[in-house]
Amino acid sequence: SQPRLLEGALALALAGADAPEESKALVQKVQELAEKATGMAKGALSKVQDSEAAQQARCPPNPTSPERLLWLREKLAELWKKTPAP
Repeated sequence: SQPRLLEGALALALAGADAPEESKALVQKVQELAEKATGMAKGALSKVQDSEAAQQARCPPNPTSPERLLWLREKLAELWKKTPAP
């Protein structure tokens, strides 16, 4: 997972650091990269949520749309077949 990858990269970087100042700089750089990755992920998620497909999935189609009317006709036909004759 991404957090473990960042932890591993940070551990390797700190192991190679010669001075405390280098360690602090490396930690800050990893934090900046993690923040950037988080921002990119949030942006991608926002785009997906705002997509037309997502909007249609959240909101039912217009009750008079041809797709909705076809769906209703199919459901009524199924019910009609299941209804016993008088």
